[in-house]
Formats: sequence, C-alpha cells, structure tokens
Amino acid sequence: MANGWRFIAQRALTGQFLDWDVPLALNTNPKRTLSGPGSLTATIEPEYARLIGPDGIPILQEWSTKLYLEIDGHIRWGGIVTKTNFDGAQMSVEAEGLTAYAHGIPFEDHIISGELITPPDPYEGRDKNHDGYIDFTNPKVPVPKPPDPYTGHRIDAYEAFRRVWAHIQSRPYGNIGLTVDDHVLGRLLGAEDGSDPWELAWWNAPDCGQALDQLTRDLPFDWTETHSWTADHSSIQHRIRLGNPRLGRRRDDLRFADGENLSAIAKPEGLGDDYANEVVVLGKGEGRAMARAQVYRYDGRRMRRVATVTDKTLSSDNLLRVRGERELAGRTQNLQIPAIQIVDHPNARFGSWQLGDDIRLQVHVPWVGDLDLWHRIVGDEVSADGTCVLNLKRADALVY
Repeated sequence: MANGWRFIAQRALTGQFLDWDVPLALNTNPKRTLSGPGSLTATIEPEYARLIGPDGIPILQEWSTKLYLEIDGHIRWGGIVTKTNFDGAQMSVEAEGLTAYAHGIPFEDHIISGELITPPDPYEGRDKNHDGYIDFTNPKVPVPKPPDPYTGHRIDAYEAFRRVWAHIQSRPYGNIGLTVDDHVLGRLLGAEDGSDPWELAWWNAPDCGQALDQLTRDLPFDWTETHSWTADHSSIQHRIRLGNPRLGRRRDDLRFADGENLSAIAKPEGLGDDYANEVVVLGKGEGRAMARAQVYRYDGRRMRRVATVTDKTLSSDNLLRVRGERELAGRTQNLQIPAIQIVDHPNARFGSWQLGDDIRLQVHVPWVGDLDLWHRIVGDEVSADGTCVLNLKRADALVY
C-alpha cells in the first residue's frame, strides 16, 4: 500500500471501529461517482477474512462493515461491504458507496405533491327534486355553485429527496448515519394546475433507490456522497451534498495538457446512444392537451435519431423550444474523451477539483489532431501508484 494510505473498517450500525489498517489488495481503484455511490473491489488473505472483531462478528461482513480509504489523514472514499466470496486461496471483497443502500429498500409510506383536491359540496343532496333550489326553503333559495377544485400542497424536489432518505433511515437497522443538505432546489413537484401530481405510494411497491435515481434524472440535479472526520477525529461523518441544481464550476484555474500532467488519454469516442439530431420536448398537460415542441438539426449525413425530454414546468412554445435547443447542443457534437489519467502536478493538484467541475482539455489525438475541449468530471479513481483517472463527459452534453 502506498505511503499515507490505509483502509479503515467500522461496524455499520454501532459505529465501532474494527481495524485501522485493513490489508486490502485492490483489484479496482476506489471510485467516486457524480450522483452515484461509487465502488471498489479488492482481495484479502483468507486468514484475515476469518478474523473476528471485538463485537464477536467477522470484521468483513456483508451489509455490516463500512470501509474507508484514508490518504494523508483525509477520508478519500467511503462505502459498505456488499459482497464477499472466496476465489481459490483469496477472498474477494466488493464495496459500494453508502448511498447504494437505498436500492432494494421498499418505500412504505405515502408522499403526494400537487394533488388536485375537490372540496366537499355542502349542498350536495339538498336538491332532491332537481329544481335548482335548496329543498324546503321559503322563499326558495338557489343551490350555490359547488366549490372549485384546487391544487394541494406542492413540495420542493429536495424535500422529497430528503423524505425518502429519512424514511430509509427510520426503519429498524436502517440508520447508516447519512445527513442530507437542507437547502431547496426551487422546483416544486407536480403540475401547478393539479393535472399531473407527483406521487410515491407504498401500494405501488416503489424501490427507494429507483425513486431517488428518477428524481435525480428527471429534474435533473447533482449530488455527491462525502465522508470526513469529525472535528475531534473520533468518528467519521457522512453527507449527501446537493447541487443548485448542479455541483462544481468552470475551472479556469486548472490545466490538463499533453506533456505536462496527462499520462494517458482514453480513446476519443462519439456520443453513441446519447447522439440525437432531433429532440421532442413534452411540457405541461396530459393527453392531447399536453404542451409539445419538436426541434432538429439535420446535416444530411446522419440518420434521424430522436431524444425525448419531459419538463412539466414548461407550457409556452418558446420555452419548450429553448429547452429543446439546449438539449440538442449537447447531443450533436462529434467527439468526447471518456477519461484521462493524470499525475499530481502544479497544474492540478490531487484534491483540487470536485466532482461536477468543468475542465479544459488540450490534447493531441492521432487521426484527429489537436483538441481543445471542455469536459465535466463525473467520476474519479485515485490509484496507489500516484496517478488518478478522471471520468469525463462533454460539458455541453449535460443540461440543467
């Protein structure tokens, strides 16, 4: 293991530290992911795998042991052991970020935002002869018009996100110590006129992880999972950072260039399934009354490829088309570089970026030539050999 590196094991539910230097041999580097849990895989000698912690339970146990990578006193990665198995003379260990815990957990409550509510009519049944007057009134009193339906309480998207996590951690043996940022996104769920409420109901058997992923995709917004020592260094705290709606910023202060801090470049690739030269945007309303716009950029050389975007906050044709043009801008580009490997360098010191940052790449690619492109960091993988892999997407391919 590299100098300054160590893996720490902790019991997930009690917080008891089990081992301050777990002898893992990495198969894949610890990976952090934007709006995802991240992962690592490793092997360990069977003799260690059989060791029992001070609580009488094996130190490495599925869904019982938290693992952390500490580098020079800072928690760089955190997660929970999700799978172990023996492979010949070694034991393999798979761990995922704590937010992976939400997947497979059923939502057993009910949340609704933007429900269309029809108030009870206090005069219902009081005109039995259907003459338009209240029965037994003299002089006759006309039956008042029934009260109009109205839209019920609408909640912010981040409130829904927090309520799902609060539900997960309120169940028996489900509190993994995650806190979620408390600010709002400023996007209310459900249509303003009550025509399309947002609902998460136990009787539909929703999966908490899938519900959280869908919220993240549909709005969209960014989040990251972070881990750090408490001030007194006695425990490790876990946090979900929420964007506004995105995380990160344009980093003009960092430089990534051939011959300086780039040690390898993944083969440039097209957008593949993400490519589209036509976008259909669906807005407010339901059925035939739904607001809809269609924009396209055909170049006469490629076949028609269509992406569909839903945004229930939009109703005017102009706003729908603006949203479509923004989506097209990121789907019609030719090349992106999916990953780069870098070394620690004054251009960009390790830890100087955060997930979600936009960085400028200046590289030479055989058969393509010199490229000068802005990409967004959507993941990173730190290695014990002193390098780090940044997983990237074109900055203009992500629309908020």
